[in-house]
Amino acid sequence: MTYLALPATIQSILDRYSEPDSILTAILPALGEVLQCDRCFLYLRNPQTKFGKIPYCWRRNQEIPNMITSKWELEPPSLPEEDPLFAAALRTDPSIYIEDVETANPEVVNKDFERRTFGHRALIHAHLFQNGELWGILQPCVFGQKRVWSEFDHAIITQLESQLTPLVVSYVKAENK
Repeated sequence: MTYLALPATIQSILDRYSEPDSILTAILPALGEVLQCDRCFLYLRNPQTKFGKIPYCWRRNQEIPNMITSKWELEPPSLPEEDPLFAAALRTDPSIYIEDVETANPEVVNKDFERRTFGHRALIHAHLFQNGELWGILQPCVFGQKRVWSEFDHAIITQLESQLTPLVVSYVKAENK
């Protein structure tokens, strides 16, 4: 994949802010608009304790479910068996681009779990890991229709994985002192 400069709206956020919370708060709406998604959220986790939460979620409108969770909660031990996307993230596999939850390979996507838990039709499951440990999942998604993720979409997510991971690690460590 060729290098692509980040769109100005996203790059300006990375240039303007220095604190993880400020960047993560501002970047999800910008990313949602650039990718023309319906929702974009960020799941953060402590890989040592397996506690996680969704502190950031942007939605195109109020009809789209808000994923924000305020408390750190223990990940269910059964989650990797129930959710193959989460299992892939724990293995630090490359990020996964799902064009249609309804027709995706069941070894990659548990369609019933996705419907019940998230309600989206197409998604990017972007894995934010450092030193072989999963610290977060960035998840832009679309409701009601399938979506072919373009080379442009892939390039932006690939760059954001490396830009956001250190911020996510700092946020999680600061929250879990």
